[in-house]
Amino acid sequence: MLYHLFDYFQQHAVDFPGSGLLLYLSVRAGFASILSLFLALFVGKRIIRYLQRKQIGEEIRDLGLDGQMQKKGTPTMGGFIILFSILIPVLLLGDLSNIYIQLLILTTVWLGGIGFLDDYIKVFKKRKDGLRGRYKIFGQVSLGLIVGLVLCFSDQATIRNKATTPLDSTTTAVVSEASQLENPTERAISLSQCYHPAHKSTKTTIPFIKDNEFDYAWLAPGNGPTKHLLQWIIYILVIILVITATSNGTNLTDGLDGLAAGSSAIVGVALGILAYLSGNIIYADYLNIMYIPASGEIVVFMAAYLGALLGFLWYNVYPAQVFMGDTGSLTLGGIIAVVAIITRKELMIPVLCGIFFAESLSVILQSTYFKLTRKLYGEPRRIFRMSPLHHHFQKTGIPAAIQRPAQPMHEVKITMRFWIIGILLAVLSIVSLKIR
Repeated sequence: MLYHLFDYFQQHAVDFPGSGLLLYLSVRAGFASILSLFLALFVGKRIIRYLQRKQIGEEIRDLGLDGQMQKKGTPTMGGFIILFSILIPVLLLGDLSNIYIQLLILTTVWLGGIGFLDDYIKVFKKRKDGLRGRYKIFGQVSLGLIVGLVLCFSDQATIRNKATTPLDSTTTAVVSEASQLENPTERAISLSQCYHPAHKSTKTTIPFIKDNEFDYAWLAPGNGPTKHLLQWIIYILVIILVITATSNGTNLTDGLDGLAAGSSAIVGVALGILAYLSGNIIYADYLNIMYIPASGEIVVFMAAYLGALLGFLWYNVYPAQVFMGDTGSLTLGGIIAVVAIITRKELMIPVLCGIFFAESLSVILQSTYFKLTRKLYGEPRRIFRMSPLHHHFQKTGIPAAIQRPAQPMHEVKITMRFWIIGILLAVLSIVSLKIR
């Protein structure tokens, strides 16, 4: 809102001090991160007190994990702190006419609502399983369908490819001249002449591969209108899968104090950098990556996202004063998935979100192996002592194929080591832009 107000002042030559300052992406991103951090710290304390007064505490199942039962009664549904601290700065400082900002706001509210229903049923209805799985999946699939259709039909959701052959005889001279310009705006305008016009595309990025663009159209059979229709159907199905898998992966990771919030913050920083590079024609040209007009605005959202998570971590690190619940975990995963899709980095998620991927994979492998061995040998066997993966490191005394570490680890050590791995994967994802 403030962005549009100051933009109005600028267009109508209203002499208002600092009216042009908030038009800069970097300034708005900085303010968004600071505002979201202070909102999370300020509002978080009050929300925690409210949850304590209402006795909205976590119901803990005794799994025999060290220190687990001490967490019983800790306030949950703290995801409201994250949602509130993201949405307010974005509504104030973001460009609300930007289709990508609109999609991210929708994602935050949509998945936050599904998570709230799940937490509400667990806390107030005393049903430990919460919202039935099919309803949760239906909500995630519906969001994926909406995101896919918007990217399919919105005129703003486009990419621009750099010309592989000269557009005219002066292209080489234009590139050379652009590199000499010191003014970024003039340089961007000059470089723009070397790019094809904005167009709809189902292209995405494959990390670590030379000429790292993949087009979902290659998977569509046929020719003409049929092929065009099928390629978008395939693309939308991939979007649905990515959003569902990533939001559930984040949900599974939310099992130790600070683990999901810290890991999500690390991924958020990397995605913010990737969004900024993809939305800036100068950096996109230099790195030879896909240029996605208007995607730079995502940086404002991700700055608020980072600030909100840092503020939430103030209360969520061990020993946690509040848990985010599904209200927060589903939302964080959905935001990560949608940003990755918008910036055409969804195939990078197994690397960038390696922690979430490993947590989800451990559950799938454990469940499959358990059922298969029970059928083959008459008794179930385990790969891990317990899944999701983070619980494997907390538990001993259970027969499993993997028996290391020999001694249980404290959850703080597990969380910190997972964070370190997450940082390494984030750095690897960013440098993969040139490792190809």
